[in-house]
Amino acid sequence: MPTQLQSEANPDPQHSPAASPRRIVLTGFMGSGKTTVGPLLAGRLGWSFIDVDDIIEAEAGVTIAELFARHGEAPFRDREHLTIARLAAADALVLAMGGGAIEHPATRDLLLTTPGTLLVHLEVELATTLDRCRGTEHLRPILADHANLASRYQRRLPLYRTAHVSIPVDALTPEQAADAILQAARLG
Repeated sequence: MPTQLQSEANPDPQHSPAASPRRIVLTGFMGSGKTTVGPLLAGRLGWSFIDVDDIIEAEAGVTIAELFARHGEAPFRDREHLTIARLAAADALVLAMGGGAIEHPATRDLLLTTPGTLLVHLEVELATTLDRCRGTEHLRPILADHANLASRYQRRLPLYRTAHVSIPVDALTPEQAADAILQAARLG
């Protein structure tokens, strides 16, 4: 499976992947498969799976879209960071983050430097996002604005690629993506 260990490309020991991860955090653009691959991966490891967006919505009692509308992006990202920091303290956990969580510098730093954490980027081309998310425009209005979507994708891609591992998943089934993560994590 094609994987790129970022620590080989950038041998910064502060950002090297966990030798024996106790938690795996999935990041990537919408449609990358975080919420599909995450439970498969957790099942294979016998770990728990948590989707950060689900926790935020349950705790807030409203949808992510409503939180954005009421409070704006910056307060949402701060709330998301605190939620991720709390959840990422657990062991035997696969955690799926929302696509924009990587933009918060403190979230990135936390996940790249916390011992036992392996941050995995599920990399997709923008065309794959559009294909996989077709029919969900009512849930994700950004999908209808291709210029804004492309801009968001280009802004986030270098941030995603700071992850310990980037795995191109365009041509992979969810099962193959889980296998690639296990191989990269040296757990499978």
